[in-house]
Amino acid sequence: MILIDGEPGDSIPVTDSAVVRGDGCFEGIRVYESVPFAVGLHLDRLARSAKLLDLELPDRSLLESWVETVARADPDSAIRILLTRGGSVPGATEGGRCIVFSHPVGDHPSSLRLGTVSAPWHAAGRKWDLMGAKTLSYAPNMAASRTATASGFDDAILLSDDGIILELPTSSLAWVVDGVVETPELGLGILESITRGIVLSELRSHGYQVVEGRWTVDRLATAQECLVMSSVREIVPVTAVDSLRFQPGPLTERVVDWYSALTRSDHE
Repeated sequence: MILIDGEPGDSIPVTDSAVVRGDGCFEGIRVYESVPFAVGLHLDRLARSAKLLDLELPDRSLLESWVETVARADPDSAIRILLTRGGSVPGATEGGRCIVFSHPVGDHPSSLRLGTVSAPWHAAGRKWDLMGAKTLSYAPNMAASRTATASGFDDAILLSDDGIILELPTSSLAWVVDGVVETPELGLGILESITRGIVLSELRSHGYQVVEGRWTVDRLATAQECLVMSSVREIVPVTAVDSLRFQPGPLTERVVDWYSALTRSDHE
């Protein structure tokens, strides 16, 4: 199902900013048995992105109703919410749009092999106006994924110019060193992942030490486990980073179980 400003539709003008400039923001939400998971957190982040981009956001109650309508129509799916600026070429006067649509989750590997890729476009700790916004402009990230897959990996780990671990193109990363969970800090300009936040909170509530900081990729040579977190992929163990090898470990297995329980409890 596709809703454009709350009405069924399947097209937008080619003059829209989303097409011409990639000027807009978005959210991706998993749906379990017609219930969008952590929808409030996602809509909060969408509002933050819209504010940073100076985009008009529909009323919160309208957004919630549109998401619920699409979720009921496609009960096991992913939902995308796109905000655009509207016409972005001379003579195009149409206003911005809010597009809500569902799509299949698709098949995902049960583990991931990751290759490191330099990301000179990433803020990597430098302050800038759109720091933290989930924008539509993902072309550099997608190119990094293609670079990694061309080298035989499943996806990329983005690194700063000085080798600091950042994030995956569409996911967050964490690893375990001697029982301590480590993950790149938000101050690096990585996306404030909803799944990452839920997992870190759950780990802390179970008594695990969680450290958010800055490490070079050499740090992973000391790790016993490594895992990826995202709304669509959920929690996936990492079995390789470049030449390093990992085995899915007990902490990752616990996180998978916890997250699965949380998604079930959201609709039970």
